[in-house]
Amino acid sequence: MYFAVLMILLHCPSLKAQDNVITINKVELTVPSPKVKNGKSIELTCIVDISKSASFQIQHAFSFYKDDSPLYNTTSEQDRARYKIFPARFADSGSYKCSVEASGKSKSSNDLVVQVKGLSQPKLTALKTEVTEGEVVTLRCEEPEEKPPFIFLFNKISPNQQLQAKKKQELKENFASVDFPVEEGDRILRFHCIVTVNSAVGFEKSEASNITLVTVVEPFSHPKLTSKSPWNVTEGDRIDIVCTTILARKYEIEILIQKDRRILNSTRGQNSLTYSAIATMEDNGNYTCKVELGRVSKTTSMNLVVEELFAKPILTPSLTDLDENQRLSLWCHINGSPKANVSIIKRPPKNGTLLKTSSNFTIQVQVNDTGSYVCRAEIKGIIKESNPVQITVYAPVSEPVLSVANLSTEMVLGETLMLRCQSMSGTPPINYTLFRGNRLIHTITVFNNTYAEFRDKQTKLNNLREYRCEASNRHAYAKRSSYKMNITVIAPVRNISFGSLPHGEVEDGGNINFLCIVGEGSLPINFRIFKENDQKPLFNESKMETRVLWQKESFSKQDAGKYFCEASNRARATVRSNLLTVKVILASWQKGFIALFVLAVIAIAASGFWWYWHKKEKGKHPSMEMSGSTAATNSTSEKQASGQNHYTEFYPGPGYIEDSENPVKSADENKAPVKKGTETVYSEIRKANNDSGENRHSDKGVSLPA
Repeated sequence: MYFAVLMILLHCPSLKAQDNVITINKVELTVPSPKVKNGKSIELTCIVDISKSASFQIQHAFSFYKDDSPLYNTTSEQDRARYKIFPARFADSGSYKCSVEASGKSKSSNDLVVQVKGLSQPKLTALKTEVTEGEVVTLRCEEPEEKPPFIFLFNKISPNQQLQAKKKQELKENFASVDFPVEEGDRILRFHCIVTVNSAVGFEKSEASNITLVTVVEPFSHPKLTSKSPWNVTEGDRIDIVCTTILARKYEIEILIQKDRRILNSTRGQNSLTYSAIATMEDNGNYTCKVELGRVSKTTSMNLVVEELFAKPILTPSLTDLDENQRLSLWCHINGSPKANVSIIKRPPKNGTLLKTSSNFTIQVQVNDTGSYVCRAEIKGIIKESNPVQITVYAPVSEPVLSVANLSTEMVLGETLMLRCQSMSGTPPINYTLFRGNRLIHTITVFNNTYAEFRDKQTKLNNLREYRCEASNRHAYAKRSSYKMNITVIAPVRNISFGSLPHGEVEDGGNINFLCIVGEGSLPINFRIFKENDQKPLFNESKMETRVLWQKESFSKQDAGKYFCEASNRARATVRSNLLTVKVILASWQKGFIALFVLAVIAIAASGFWWYWHKKEKGKHPSMEMSGSTAATNSTSEKQASGQNHYTEFYPGPGYIEDSENPVKSADENKAPVKKGTETVYSEIRKANNDSGENRHSDKGVSLPA
């Protein structure tokens, strides 16, 4: 019984723990409306639903979050907690949630999206409320209760309600500043600003800010431009143009008087400016007065008309292009024929050289009389000049000199010939014409004292090409021709062939003929014959023909190898033939000597064998003589046949040669077939040998390896 009571007491704590068991069923976050107007409040309520094993009090830990960032924490025994945001701003828009922790267990609500509509009204201030023309207005727009990023839009409102806008983006601050320049004519300026924001939750635009007024003070009045001259201004009259303005206070203003783009007069720190001059026809036109202070400028204009006192003189020449020693006459004329002081002037120099104080001028011209001539007239201090007349005096061209640019009178076929033609004297422009024979190639006009350069490509083979050039200018009788120059055209060497006789093989100690032929090329041609890998040529000779025949005597085994031929001429291009392989074979007497030696050895061996066999037979029993004789006869026949076959393996027989690289073949089989391209070479060699009688050896016979 005591044991049972003890067990009940031991189980009491576990029974009590089982009485405090809870589970969180649900956590919910609510708001009266997910869309809230800017300036109103956002009321968030977090409600938890918990199941308990008994009735007991629980402490609930509530946590509120915005965009997963902690916002507010509270503890309560109630099943709900509230969090209020007032006033609500656009930056409060976002995703909210709450979580609850109780008795070591926690649970979170679903996300709740809340959007705040609209922005609070921004505030606009001006750094100065009174400015002067030329200054700037500094404005500051502020959105103190909102969070960046913002786009600030500043508007300048003109009297006709036109908007001049400036935009500025601000990522970190809730304010922005801009400058507006004060323009001419501005008096009272009105400004406001608007703020916009664009984020992940949407785009919002504020209402316009308060309107800020700025007063503009005019530093000086609009300028006035007047003329003190009579209304009918004639050349020679004095003109006085005056510009005035009124200053609001002492300013360092600048006044300018200009005509077109040329400034005639200027002053600084004064309120008036005068421009005076003696009127000419160039003074006709529009005059402008401009007053400037910093960025402010004000202008006014007037037009001045000047009547002509006398017309511009006209200079007339008898000719403009003249030959040396030809007569030139100049006449100066003024329409209306007023009485004037007239002179004729030549330029250069810039100021001119006075030739004569008269209305006409005559001279027999030389080359240095080339230049620009004008007529100058003066009445009542007014000077006018005629339009310039260009006079050119031509000296005849000298005999032109024709030369080659590279100083060589030989050219390679296919290259370009560069010729220069120049007359050392003569007035430019000079026309140079190049002729090849009687054919005109090209004409070049040179405008200074230099040469004309011609290019002529050599495309056809002529031994000589005759060139000349002509020079002429605007001189009436000047056309000179150069001496004739002969240019030699050289054809480069092409199509080389190389062969030998005998072809490919020569007896040891015999002679071989090499023939090198080129298909085309200008003479003389330099022929050289080489053995492969040798730097020094075996044969080197210049020939006035397109072929060369060279005989090499006593050709030995050391001479065997590959040979080639090179040919060149003055075209400076060398062509090389293909390699020709020449082998050395045994001479006829060497082949015969070896054959006799082999036959002698065979005969001696056969005789010795027969003597040995005959002596052995005599020592046998007489009763076996007949049978032994018969057997010996048969045996001797077989051994002789066998011996003949053995020695025949070392005797190739007539008509065979041994090649160190190939099996034993017929001499005719070892010869390479003669190609069509080389038949001419071999026929040339045979012809040359028949003429000289030098083909003394036959290439047939017995050959054995040396």
